[in-house]
Amino acid sequence: MNQTIGFIGSGNMASAMIGGILNAKLVDASQIICSNKTEAKLNNLHTRYSISVTLNNSEVAKKADVLVLAVKPYCLKTVIEEIRDDISDDVVVVSIAAGIPIVEIEKYFQRDVKIVRAMPNTPALVQEGMSALSPCPRVNEEELNLICNIFNSFGKCEVVSENLMDVVTALSGSSPAFIFMVIEAMADAAVREGLPRDKAYTFASQTLLGSAKMVLETKKHPGELKDMVTSPGGTTIEGVAILEKCGLRSSFIKAIHKATEKSKDLSK
Repeated sequence: MNQTIGFIGSGNMASAMIGGILNAKLVDASQIICSNKTEAKLNNLHTRYSISVTLNNSEVAKKADVLVLAVKPYCLKTVIEEIRDDISDDVVVVSIAAGIPIVEIEKYFQRDVKIVRAMPNTPALVQEGMSALSPCPRVNEEELNLICNIFNSFGKCEVVSENLMDVVTALSGSSPAFIFMVIEAMADAAVREGLPRDKAYTFASQTLLGSAKMVLETKKHPGELKDMVTSPGGTTIEGVAILEKCGLRSSFIKAIHKATEKSKDLSK
């Protein structure tokens, strides 16, 4: 890639994306520039990745071929109003602000811009992110492939229709918190039975990691994989029966539904 990738915002997600891009050798560190209002955060990024940093958002907007707006939803309008006259017509703007639709982002720019709405998640910090991308019609196939390569550098990505972004926000954006709760609960249960806590977290975490990898790599239905573990009259079916009785499935369905509704509310 010969393009310059700019980041406005230097939080955890921006840092994870920058690390993935450099690890995948998509560009050199000299081709990445990042801005933030906090100098200490920028200095940390520069020390860690040797990228260019600045306190000036407009400088990033002027230099970037791909501009990632890695800011909170409530900051997005203000940032765009600051830099909207600094970007050229060829720049692809990527917004990771949850709940803000493309049509609203276009209003902020007050002109036609190439926009890709994105929803990454925090496992990007360990190069295992799951991201959704939704481009506006002005983004061509080559440009979308470029953005996909960027997001695949720190995990996996899928292109989805924008009307599905709210449920994606709930499913992959919010649900790491739900999974951390599952790991914590499983570990607590094991500690209750006498397993040391550090080992309990290792057993629970690796089990979830391996189970997820089985789904992705075997392409088998999760129910089929569950049945492979569930022997007649064995230990697993006893645990499955309790989880069904306590409403595990319905709890997750309700949690995803509420998180989806909240994402929709953010754009109102």
